[in-house]
Amino acid sequence: MHIAEGVAPVPIAAAGALVAGAGVALGIRVMKDEQIPRAALISAAIFVASVVIRLPIGPSAVHPVLNGLAGIVLGWAALPVFLISLFLQALLFQFGGFTTLGINTVTMGLPAIAVYYLFSGRLRASTTERSSFIIGLAAGMTAVALSFILWGAALVFCGKHLTTIVGLALVPYLAIIAIEGVFTGFVAAFLTRVYPGAFEIPQQIRKGGGP
Repeated sequence: MHIAEGVAPVPIAAAGALVAGAGVALGIRVMKDEQIPRAALISAAIFVASVVIRLPIGPSAVHPVLNGLAGIVLGWAALPVFLISLFLQALLFQFGGFTTLGINTVTMGLPAIAVYYLFSGRLRASTTERSSFIIGLAAGMTAVALSFILWGAALVFCGKHLTTIVGLALVPYLAIIAIEGVFTGFVAAFLTRVYPGAFEIPQQIRKGGGP
């Protein structure tokens, strides 16, 4: 779901950089010290999942995004986490690019924020693993689906000739939406059983004056 180097016109790349910069600055401002180890762990997981797990489905290879998981356990801190992971991918493996770093951060990070507002409260109120699995399933699927929509919209704005790519990628990403939903559901159920406080820190940030 990366937009490659040189694909985005300057105005589109600049707009993505501005939105990403504002979101990352806000994420850093509201991040608590106790969130830093968790943010580092999620960033590493995103990096490894994107680089190591490549599923050849249809005409392209897709990979997990993990923005649903990032959203429910990090809240706004997910945006700087995606920026770091995407920067390292571009630097070390030429996935995405530096000029499109802002757009890629937006397409993957903003859905994580949406998932935080939509599902974190429900997870905090959940008392059973089954209900947490269902909520996590919905969160994971929603995040990747939103990322696909933003990615597709960005490609369309970059040029009409790229619209075909969006259509070709639809079926592979339907598969990854389902896979990631199930994965996020299992993680949410596991955290509910062993560490329900995992869903509390974003809420504490909001109460402390953040978003």
